[in-house]
Amino acid sequence: MVVGAFPMAKLLYLGIRQVSKPLANRIKEAARRSEFFKTYICLPPAQLYHWVEMRTKMRIMGFRGTVIKPLNEEAAAELGAELLGEATIFIVGGGCLVLEYWRHQAQQRHKEEEQRAAWDAMRDEVGHLALAVEALQAQMQAAPPQGALEELKAQVQEVRSQLGAPDPSSTSKAVSTSKE
Repeated sequence: MVVGAFPMAKLLYLGIRQVSKPLANRIKEAARRSEFFKTYICLPPAQLYHWVEMRTKMRIMGFRGTVIKPLNEEAAAELGAELLGEATIFIVGGGCLVLEYWRHQAQQRHKEEEQRAAWDAMRDEVGHLALAVEALQAQMQAAPPQGALEELKAQVQEVRSQLGAPDPSSTSKAVSTSKE
């Protein structure tokens, strides 16, 4: 089941990513056209991203104390719009993953509840069977013991001898001995 679910989940993720790209492109276009959006939403993250990127590159190359110039407004707006578009795609993908996780957890809870219900049903059935066994044991104890059965057989033979009727067990023994 897991092998079949993975390609389906990957396909779903790619589908959602493709659907979220037009949304990200619209946000980018709005960021480029709107002065408010550009000034307060796109420029600050773009300048921060540029500063962190350049600072890291300068440190890797060994320039520790250099001052980093901010990007011009047009380049910062473009970078900010790209960052915003990628963030949109990332948030949509992350949201899909969270929803998939919740769905999986709900399935697991449902499965555990079914197992618990089956376990309880088996436990009840075992309890009913234990009661049935106890009832059968009580019936066995209430039944006449084996000695009473032998006593009854002896009484039947005695009555037969008094009546003069042949004992069926003795006649079958006599027939079997005469055949030999």
